[in-house]
This record gives sequence, C-alpha cells and structure tokens, in this order.
Amino acid sequence: MSTYKPEGMWADTLANRQSFRSVSALQDAFAAEKILESRAIVCDAQHNLIVDMGAFRGIIPREEGALGIADGTTRDIAIISKVNKPVCYKITELTRHEDGSVVPRLSRRAVQQECMENYISKLTPGDIIDAKVTHLESFGCFVDIGCGIPSLIPIDAISISRISHPRDRFRPGQDIKAIVRAVEPDGRISLSHKELLGTWSENAALFSPGETVAGIVRSIEDYGVFVELTPNLAGLAEPRDDISVGQHASVYIKSLIPEKMKAKLIIVDAFDASYRVAPSAYFLTQGHLDRWRYSPECSDRLIETVFKPPTYN
Repeated sequence: MSTYKPEGMWADTLANRQSFRSVSALQDAFAAEKILESRAIVCDAQHNLIVDMGAFRGIIPREEGALGIADGTTRDIAIISKVNKPVCYKITELTRHEDGSVVPRLSRRAVQQECMENYISKLTPGDIIDAKVTHLESFGCFVDIGCGIPSLIPIDAISISRISHPRDRFRPGQDIKAIVRAVEPDGRISLSHKELLGTWSENAALFSPGETVAGIVRSIEDYGVFVELTPNLAGLAEPRDDISVGQHASVYIKSLIPEKMKAKLIIVDAFDASYRVAPSAYFLTQGHLDRWRYSPECSDRLIETVFKPPTYN
C-alpha cells in the first residue's frame, strides 16, 4: 500500500494517536513533518475546519483545506463536506493563547500537494491502487485515491455485469481496489474497476451445470432475463413477466458455453430482498496490468482492455 493512503486509514492507528498525547508529542510531529489524521468537527462561517486532536483543537484555515481552494479551482464544498469525517494534515505552527492553551495550525493542502508530487504523479495506466468510496452518483463512483484527492470510476467501468446505479456495487466509506485507466494531461486520474473482478473463465469456474445458485435480476429484455451470478458474469434465462429488475433470484444453471461466453439459466424463484451489498471479490489486488482480456481464447468475441501510457506533446 502507498504511504499516501485514502483518508480514514490513519486516524485509529497507534502512531497517529500517540502524536496527540502531549505538547511535546505535537512538537515532535511538527518537527518531523508527520502526516496526521483527525475527525473534522466544525466548519466555521469562514470555512476554516476545526479538528479533534484529543486534548487539542487544531484549525485548518480555509485556503489550507484542499488543493485548489486558494485559486478557486476547487469549490468550498470540498471543505464543508469533510465535517464529521477524518481529514489528513500536517502541523504548520503551534501557537499559544493568552490562557496558555496550545492551538495547532494545520494544512491539508500541503499533504495533498506532497501526495500529488510523490505518488499520484507517478501512477501510470494499469497500476492497481487502493481507494475509498466517498460518494455515489448515477454516472459513477467517486473515490479518494490518497489524502482526500478525488477520482471517478464511471458506471460502465465498475463491472462487466450492468448495474442501474453504483449503489448496486458500493457504499460510501467502503475500501476498494481500482486500476488506473488513464492519466489526463492536467494530472487527473481516471479509474476502472471491472478488470480486477476476473475474466469470463475465472468467474465461470466458480459454477457448474446442474447447480442452483443465487443471482440478481439485472435486465429484462423481450428475449430473456439477464441474471447476475457475479459482478463479472451474467447469464440469460427465458422471458418471464412476473419479475422485476433488482430482485434476487435462485437460478438453475443449464449450461456454461465458453466459446460463446454464455451461461444458460432457469429462474427457479425471484423475490424482493434487502441483502447487504457484498464486498467485491477481487482476482487481482496489486501490481500492474498492460492488458486484460475478459473473453476466453476459444471465443470469437474479443473483450479486452489495453492500458496505454500517456503521450503528451
């Protein structure tokens, strides 16, 4: 895992907590330029963040709240939305009030700048990284890829099996893996996720004809019903007019046909349920890919992703 983790992964560590034990511990963290993390408890009227540092209350001035705030390229919602959530920072100054209390002044922007220079700027397409889900929109999943720096996984890159909304796969706060799809000229990172969930053959190997297994109805067409067996494997059952998208189902596996990448199913039952979204089962969790082929070698159809390094003029 990178040194520059998504926010929320430092706060409960012993090393982080020990930095708040005393003034001398704060001074040591300040001298070492240590990355710390605490929960933001207030965003004041000037959009300064107040953070809980145990016996101390630190302040992150508005312009130090995130990269781009000072020049207007990042909106203040990036600060406001951090209230009641962990934020990372470095101590930039230790000041004393007249009553003798110590008030640490902090910078989240400095940590993000360091993360950009030492980690994110070095990523290349095909790198597998850690990410934390921050919020979900109909078009994709926003994640923190390090120190609160955001990136997007478009909905069509989340899995091979189609979903109606990213909430079908993820929940805010979830730790996931992602793969760098592209690096934009401005340094922004575009992500994908489906390549980590296994090929057709890897997923099909989890099942056998004759089994009855759990599935989720993902699409209803005139010619049949698509039922998801895993995020990267769906099969087709005969049309039925008594089911709806999103229902859970028990399905009988008639056959698995690798050359056509087909799973033929029979729906035994379909019903409404509110089962918790299970974490993704990854076939790859680290390293780098230059190319990923979903389709079996015996198939005439080619479904693959080629990760090309950026070329800038």
